[in-house]
Amino acid sequence: MKYRNSKIVIVSFMILLFLNISFASGPYRVGTTTAGFLEMGYGNAGNGMGEAHVSMARGLESVYWNPAGLGYMQKNEFSLFYQPWVADIDFSMGGLAYVQPGVGTFAISFINASFGAEDVTTVANPDGTGETFTGQDLAMQFSFGRKLAQWFSFGATGKYVSSRIWRSSASAFATDLGVIVNTNFFNWTDQPGDGLNIGMSISNFGSRMQMAGKNIKDVLDISEDENGNYQYLPVNYETEEWELPLIFRIGISFNALQTENQKITCSIDALHPNNNSESINLGAQYALTIPAVGEFFLRTGYKGLLMENSPYGLSFGGGLKLKLMKNYGVGLEYSLRDFGDLGYLHSYSTSILF
Repeated sequence: MKYRNSKIVIVSFMILLFLNISFASGPYRVGTTTAGFLEMGYGNAGNGMGEAHVSMARGLESVYWNPAGLGYMQKNEFSLFYQPWVADIDFSMGGLAYVQPGVGTFAISFINASFGAEDVTTVANPDGTGETFTGQDLAMQFSFGRKLAQWFSFGATGKYVSSRIWRSSASAFATDLGVIVNTNFFNWTDQPGDGLNIGMSISNFGSRMQMAGKNIKDVLDISEDENGNYQYLPVNYETEEWELPLIFRIGISFNALQTENQKITCSIDALHPNNNSESINLGAQYALTIPAVGEFFLRTGYKGLLMENSPYGLSFGGGLKLKLMKNYGVGLEYSLRDFGDLGYLHSYSTSILF
C-alpha cells in the first residue's frame, strides 16, 4: 500500500507539471544561451519519434534524453551516433555503458560538434591572410542510472562542456537529472513497463560560459596624445557570460496496440526551455519481434508543436537490433528530420550489445 500511494503521488505531480508547461506563456528568451549543440538531439530512436522520448529512453542514448533509462539496461552497450549538418558542420555522440547487477548502470560518453575550417580574414586582408581557424564544441559525460523498484528508475549525468573558436575557449560544468515511472494504466499484459510510462528530466543545469584566450587579448595606448605613459599596455577584453540551454522535459508513453510479437507505442513530451517558447513533441513507434532473430522498428513523429515560429516538423526513422551468438547483439538506426529552411537532415547510429 505504501508503494502504491507513493506511485499515485508521483504520477499526480508529473501530470500537473505537464499541464502547467503545456499552457505556459511568454516572453521568451530566444538566442540568449550558448552551447547550442547540446539541444540538437542525439539518438535515432528519439529523433525518429520527433524527440518525444523522455519516457521511452532506453539504452545508451538515454544519456541524452533521460539518464533514468539507463536503469532498465540488461546488457552492456557501445554506441556511435553521427549527424551531418549544413556548411560542413557535423554532430556526433559515442559512449560505453556498463551494467553492474545489483548496483546500476554506469556510462561514459561524449558529444562533439565540429564546425570545419574557415579562412582568417581582416579589414586589411578581406580575401584572407593565408591562415585558417576551426571551431569545436565538446561535452564529456559520466552517467549513472538505477531501477529502484519495478515501477521507478532514476538517473543522473555530470558533464564538462567546452567551446573553442580558434585561440579562444570557454568551459562549464553541468548536470542532468531524470526519473521514469511505470504504471499499470493501459497495460495489455501484467509485465512491468507495458503500461503507461511517465518520464521527466532536466538537462544542462550548470555554470555559465565565458570566452577567454589569445584572440581577445591586445595591447593598448591608454593616452595616445601623451608621452611617457604605458604605450603598449596589455589588455584583456571581458566577454559576457552565457547560460547553458536548460531544458525541462516531461512526457508520457503507452502501447496503443500490443500482441505477442508486435507493439505500437505512442508518446508525447512537453518541453520548457530557458531560451525559447514551450512546445509539444509527438511520436509513434511500431516494433516487430522475431524470436531468435531480433527486433525491427519503424518510427515517426512531429517536433515543435505549439512553438512560436517553429523551424521543425515531421520526422521518420527505423532500425533493427539483431541477436548474435554468445548473447551478443548489434543495432543499426536511422532517422530523417525536417528542419524547415535547412531541409531534411539525416542521422545514423550503430551499437554493439554484449
